[in-house]
Order: sequence, then structure tokens, then C-alpha cells
Amino acid sequence: MTSIRPYLVRALHEWIIDNDLTPYAVIDAEAQGTEVPLQYVQEGRITLNLTPSAVQDLAMGNEWITFRARFSGKAMGVRLPIRSVLAIYAKENGQGMNFAPEELAEEENAPPPTHPAPPVPRSGRPNLKIVK
Repeated sequence: MTSIRPYLVRALHEWIIDNDLTPYAVIDAEAQGTEVPLQYVQEGRITLNLTPSAVQDLAMGNEWITFRARFSGKAMGVRLPIRSVLAIYAKENGQGMNFAPEELAEEENAPPPTHPAPPVPRSGRPNLKIVK
């Protein structure tokens, strides 16, 4: 089963933009594959403004979030694994969603899904009832 995280991040981002608010995302800058400007990382995290006027070429897929932005006037490409998103919220009112850091470990170390046992065939005729 795919992770629900990318769907929630995209939905909340769209909802925040539709309400003319500023979407901020808190990112685990130490997650493997994360490419962010390190000079803005504090305590292993970075908060990014994801407003359309602040980023260019924003792509939010199921595995990665990518965009280009300027940091202190210098253009930079940003690449974030979706599992590195710890929160997305509206700057103005704080509404949004947090993702527990424990979920990161669960997603990365989850055992492969097991397939359920096939149903046991029943003998005899089906037993249907009319419910009024």
C-alpha cells in the first residue's frame, strides 16, 4: 500500500493556497536524499515557504518534492523525499498537519506487505436475507 503522506501534503498545500494563506513545510533536513541550503538548517530541520511566488517549478510527487527557489538572492534547486516532510501548515493561522517522526522509521523499515490467505470456499447454497 502506498503512503498517505504525499496525498495529505498535496491536499493541504492546495487548501492553504486556495484560502490565500502561506504554506510552510517543516522538513527533516537530515533525511537521506534531502537537498536544502544547509546554512538555514536549525536543529536538523528547515522551514520552507512553498507559496507559488516563492518557488518555481514545484513538483509534488509520491516520492519527491522538487522546486527551485532563491535563498539570500542565490538560486538553488531543492529536492525533498516526501518522507522528510514533518509538517505542512498555514503561516497565518497554524492550521495544517504534523507527521510524527516515528512514522519516518516505520515507512523506511516496514516489512514487505504480506498477502492475506485466500478465502476458504463455503459449501452449500448462499444464505441471503432481505433486510427492511
